[in-house]
Amino acid sequence: MPQNPPSPRSGNVAPSRYPGERLGLPDEGRGSVGRPGRRIGALAVDWALAALLSWAFFHYDAWANLGIFVLMQVVFIPTIGGSLGHRLFGMRVVPVRGGWVGLWRPIVRSVLLAVAVPALVWDSDQRGFHDKIAGTVLIRA
Repeated sequence: MPQNPPSPRSGNVAPSRYPGERLGLPDEGRGSVGRPGRRIGALAVDWALAALLSWAFFHYDAWANLGIFVLMQVVFIPTIGGSLGHRLFGMRVVPVRGGWVGLWRPIVRSVLLAVAVPALVWDSDQRGFHDKIAGTVLIRA
């Protein structure tokens, strides 16, 4: 009697050949997933700008710095497609399903980013947990 092959389990997903493949994104160039070097550079620029504003208006208060950082993310992602650091490094934040990123996604993404731990947990598509929850992906512009 022939045996049926075992049914695939949810954990038996073939590995991607490159980050973003499962999302239908190209391997490199425009529209590909923003790689770690660009992300870290953008984060450094955004944090430095927030620190500068915090120093100028709050004599560098750590909570003010974090609040300014989150506020910049929430304001710039829906208006210019990413933070100033993202744009400077040639990236933008887009919803996985396309369309406008809206207002709630940048808020959820930025608050989770401020917690830091979700940003340190990545999947095989190099999306942080904050991006997964918000339904976004950081791509090269």
